[in-house]
Amino acid sequence: MPAAHEHPFDRLNPQALLDALDAVGVRGDGRLLQLNSYENRVFQVQLEDGGTIVSKFYRPGRWTDDQILEEHAFSLELAEAEVPVVAPIVLPGGSTLAHVTIDGQPFRHAVYPRRAGHGPELEQDGTLAWLGRFIGRLHAVGARRPFETRRTMDAQTFGHGARDRILAMDLLPPAQAPGWLDACHDALKAVDAAFAAIRPTALRLHGDCHPGNILWRDEGPHVVDLDDACNGPAVQDLWMLLSGGREAMAAQMATVLAGYVAFKAFDRRELALIEPLRTLRMIHHSAWLAERWTDPAFPAAFPWFGTPGYWGQQTMQLREQVDAMAEPPLELPLPD
Repeated sequence: MPAAHEHPFDRLNPQALLDALDAVGVRGDGRLLQLNSYENRVFQVQLEDGGTIVSKFYRPGRWTDDQILEEHAFSLELAEAEVPVVAPIVLPGGSTLAHVTIDGQPFRHAVYPRRAGHGPELEQDGTLAWLGRFIGRLHAVGARRPFETRRTMDAQTFGHGARDRILAMDLLPPAQAPGWLDACHDALKAVDAAFAAIRPTALRLHGDCHPGNILWRDEGPHVVDLDDACNGPAVQDLWMLLSGGREAMAAQMATVLAGYVAFKAFDRRELALIEPLRTLRMIHHSAWLAERWTDPAFPAAFPWFGTPGYWGQQTMQLREQVDAMAEPPLELPLPD
């Protein structure tokens, strides 16, 4: 899969970035630091007045204005409820979203306060319960109303749709295609059955709440944006905190939920969705990589993607997920 000669993000040179910020009244002093982000382009900017902000340029074509503004509104709603999420700054003109065209390429961008932190140390006593309380507070706000324009975490969007996009791009090597397709078919059949059996209530979620997306300070956890926010079952924001075998995950989930239920009731039936959601994440991730392969950052970071070995490994892991989804849900004591 050859990379394109030019990607839209190539236009984001330092002068273009400073000009875009200047157009919304943010005066950088020229000191810029690109931060780690594959999906978007994110920069730390030192200001002429001595402050520091973070400027985020959204990947062109991924979201509409309405979807981004709905994410921003959720952030502001959480901040109003004193949930520790870093919300975007309201720019001159009253919006949190700005537009700029650079060399003919339109971009959407937003400005955030700078907030630092480190990853949560999950092995420390109390960390998982604290994260449970944090996510419970986030979900209590998220349950007030659904997203109207953002996507939903379900089998169609993250499973069947992702599979179909992979097939449309003609990526599968001939030798690996039949095995992957069979494994994907069986895995999605099990996912469909799990969602049909439970019919979970969807609420507004963080959507990608793995430890790498949570920052920790002395005062506890926070998140700096909600780029993957979506509607979906509550357990989607919980299961990625778990690791190890079934016994270890059961103990970890019991600790997380001990904090969570102090702020939000949890439907115990959703424990049966942990492995189906893990399966959807795997299929969706393959489509995500494929759709961004023309971005030079992706071949450099994921050189194994698209190789026969990659698809062979994915086939094996999907088969393992079929077996995992056939097992009973985690058994753990949950507070009433």
